[in-house]
Amino acid sequence: MRETVRRHLGKVVAGTAIAVAGTAVMIAITLPGTAGADESGGANGSGTQSGRQPGRDQANGAARPGVVQQAPAEGEKGTGGDPLTDDELRRAERIAASGQLLAAGENVGGGRGPQRLTVDLADPENDELDDPDAPRRADVTFYDYKSDALITKTVNLDTGKVERSGTQHGVQPPLSRAENVQAAELLIADPLGAGLRADYKDATGKELTSPDQMLYNGAVYRATAGAQPAVLDKCGEHRCVRLFPKVKNGPWIDARSLIIDLSARKVAELDRG
Repeated sequence: MRETVRRHLGKVVAGTAIAVAGTAVMIAITLPGTAGADESGGANGSGTQSGRQPGRDQANGAARPGVVQQAPAEGEKGTGGDPLTDDELRRAERIAASGQLLAAGENVGGGRGPQRLTVDLADPENDELDDPDAPRRADVTFYDYKSDALITKTVNLDTGKVERSGTQHGVQPPLSRAENVQAAELLIADPLGAGLRADYKDATGKELTSPDQMLYNGAVYRATAGAQPAVLDKCGEHRCVRLFPKVKNGPWIDARSLIIDLSARKVAELDRG
């Protein structure tokens, strides 16, 4: 691997510098700073026609004290199409995850209860579209790692009852933060994570031992016939992750060839050929 990629060191691809270390490829990405912002106050409509800077005392040029307006207090319950409040989010999840689902489900870490994915304001019923007093509902989605099922429950926040419930297999919505972190934990501990650990040490001089040392994006991986080792053939039925880890304040590390099966708690490497 080092012999193959060493020839490409220093090559610029589409304005992005490529740095290579260890088994995985580290991609250094230059992030935009204050693009579009004019700190001089004279462009982009930020200055006045007279050239005076807003917020300055016209007599002596001193900056006026800033005024921070306090955000309005969030109520326990929203109205109409307002976003769900924190209280409504917690209440919807608690109602949806209670009973049989809580007792029988399993989350991404193997704990009791299914893994919560999303809680969203549900659309009103057709006969409630013009009703200002229509009940507020929340759609709550979970992934149950015990049965490999996506579970959706619609909670009426006025009555505190679950009005609809559905279970689907083979449906893989976007990953939650908790799932990305769990995937990273499995990868770091696995022998196949040696390249990731080596690249992290090259970038930081420190040992990589915990997921909280990095940042992550993740994408669901689905099996394609004959395109992966047999251990990953159930990806799609199982919940599998391809991680995109990033050193904090540093480069991305290319771990795309490594797939983490969260359902089976296994890591496998795709054929690079």
